[in-house]
Amino acid sequence: MRASFFRLACSLAVLSSPAWAATEIVVATVNNEHMIEMQRLTPHFERANPDIRVRWVTLEEAGLRQRVATDVARGATRYDVVTIGMYETQVWARKGWLRPIEPPPAYDVDDLLPAIRAGLSVDGRLYAAPFYGESSMLYYRRDLAARAGISFGERPTWREVRAAAERLNDPAAGVHGICLRGKPGWGDNMALLLTMVNGFGGQWFDMAWRPQLETRPWREAVTLYVELLQRWGPPGSAANSYNELLTLFRAGRCAIWVDATIAAGFVSDPAGSSVAGRVGFTQAPYAVTTKGANWLWAWSLAVPTSSRHPQPARRFVTWATSKEYTALVARERGWAAVPTGTRRSTYANPAFQRVAGHFAAAEKKAIDSVDPGDSTLPRSPYQGVQYAAIPEFQTIGVAVGQQIAAALTGRTTVEQALRASQAAADREMRAGGYYGN
Repeated sequence: MRASFFRLACSLAVLSSPAWAATEIVVATVNNEHMIEMQRLTPHFERANPDIRVRWVTLEEAGLRQRVATDVARGATRYDVVTIGMYETQVWARKGWLRPIEPPPAYDVDDLLPAIRAGLSVDGRLYAAPFYGESSMLYYRRDLAARAGISFGERPTWREVRAAAERLNDPAAGVHGICLRGKPGWGDNMALLLTMVNGFGGQWFDMAWRPQLETRPWREAVTLYVELLQRWGPPGSAANSYNELLTLFRAGRCAIWVDATIAAGFVSDPAGSSVAGRVGFTQAPYAVTTKGANWLWAWSLAVPTSSRHPQPARRFVTWATSKEYTALVARERGWAAVPTGTRRSTYANPAFQRVAGHFAAAEKKAIDSVDPGDSTLPRSPYQGVQYAAIPEFQTIGVAVGQQIAAALTGRTTVEQALRASQAAADREMRAGGYYGN
């Protein structure tokens, strides 16, 4: 009896001593509203997992991509969980930089939307878990459109969008005809622009991997893009990406906005949106083809192979992307605030349908319509809609995004920007050994 008591006392002393401490995992993420909400709810995870503490590193999108990519490529141990998208998942998993997620059966992998699951899997294994998924759609002010006698079909053309932007532009009322991403970056201005290029019948590379940036579809798409923002967009568009445009739209400053479907819940929430109840939703515009007119993305959580604490990291990833986390957000903030675009069960939930039915169908239709393996009118050798899943793409996308921003601000012409972009892409592809001289 005395020996048993002694062993128990020793065990308690070890657990309460300064030498025993919870494992700290570091999570790197992007500074958007859903991720900030995840940080706020993290104490729920820590109470259920008292042996784990979570420390956050929160960055804006371009900074996150640059820092995480550098650390993961070098095998640094700074982060245990990283927030990445489909592009990084496809490329990094093949390089051996990510650990498979391997969630428990209760996670219900089969509940994930097929397009989202496929985009985050390599050789049938899940290498990142989707926190929220998205395609793109057109948002418009129904009240302003009705007043002007404008109606949008289920999927308008870019010609119709141009005409509507011109008519709805109202400087006296502080309403811009259209808002689009202008900030340079492969995930910023290029995410939107590539869907425009696809819709005009263009592509990044032909079947011989040669860049196609001086072709007619690119010229037409970029010319229209520059015209829309220069004539009817907000001043300083070259500094605007998702967060800035969400703020403008919710404040009633944009008549039309083409961007991520994930914004639908935010623009519909009366607590944060002055235009809630007055927003219409359609599929993303097209020109000559609907192939690739909608992008496909998922902000996801992954565990790099360099993580010092992979098992606690996996437990956090599983929690943050689970059905239970969705239910937690619904209890804390309401069903309108849950992250969407990932699970069948969310869209099938009657409580979600009651608050999100006006946009949920359009959102899910956009996601389900995308095929990253067949997203261009001419055949292409790459996977991806608004990106090409090859290591060289990130450098190419950044360089082209900068050239497009220069054309938008008038520092160069569209023709000059595309000529410089073609040269930059050609240089990277030759260096990568895709073709010779």
